Amino acid sequence: MVKWHLRSRRTLTGKRLRRVRKKRKMDRGNEFLETRIGKRNVKVKRERGGNEKLKLLSVEKINVADPKTKKVKRVKIISVEKNPANPHFVRRNVISKGAVVKTEIGSAKVTSRPGHDGIVNGVLVNEK
Repeated sequence: MVKWHLRSRRTLTGKRLRRVRKKRKMDRGNEFLETRIGKRNVKVKRERGGNEKLKLLSVEKINVADPKTKKVKRVKIISVEKNPANPHFVRRNVISKGAVVKTEIGSAKVTSRPGHDGIVNGVLVNEK
């Protein structure tokens, strides 16, 4: 489902607002593509200005930065532990920004936007 980013139809007091102009293509939002755990699968989408966005559909590895050693490791994702975006995402193993994932070296918080960046980066939260 595509969400339209338009002005509200009513004011704060409840008065109905008239439409200023018709809907435009730029007012349209993008559909949410869930990033799951699995073999890497990317969908390339054309954006405004001819730019491209990489929509990550599934991924099996994450770039984890360790704040103590200041090093980055590429490790395998085991499962999603916590996701503040939606509690049902944990059960379905959906990764989004802010999600805490269980990896081989411990828990990591996702700092990138997989549905926009096409990559999963994270910071180590709890070491094994």
